[in-house]
Amino acid sequence: MNHTLLSLVQVAAALLLAAATLAASVRIVRGPGAADRVIALDMLGLIGVAAAGLAALVSGSAAFIDIALGVALVGFLATVAFAGFIARGAIRSTEGTPKEDTP
Repeated sequence: MNHTLLSLVQVAAALLLAAATLAASVRIVRGPGAADRVIALDMLGLIGVAAAGLAALVSGSAAFIDIALGVALVGFLATVAFAGFIARGAIRSTEGTPKEDTP
């Protein structure tokens, strides 16, 4: 594979990861519900895995693959934990609940 084409693909992948990070960050801030925020947080974890894989490709170091595996495992466990909290009602979802008027 041509070296310039590979570097162009790496730059394009980095830009796409930056755009995905921005989109997930906006969804975390704006919500509207707890489930949306948890999914966006899981997406940020997957973007971190992809960034570590891209760093492994760019640097040629296999240590980034171990980092990607660790981030993926922690992200999965965090998503399962948040889903349990939402299912039990420990994290209140704002979807479908009327806002109370304060006098």
